[in-house]
Amino acid sequence: MATYSCAKCEMSVNASCAKCNLPLVNDSLALPDGSNVQISRCPQCEGKIKSPMCCGSDMSCSI
Repeated sequence: MATYSCAKCEMSVNASCAKCNLPLVNDSLALPDGSNVQISRCPQCEGKIKSPMCCGSDMSCSI
């Protein structure tokens, strides 16, 4: 399971898909302008969310 952590306050969060009840995995999404955004993805249904934020910044995940 991907664990996202806040660099400022050290809060951590784990996320799972409510539809499939599986842990979300860390991934990235290529945008049309060529940039990449960190996301969390369900390995079964392929649902995606933007990675969580804390203290005004994206939380990071080390794989």
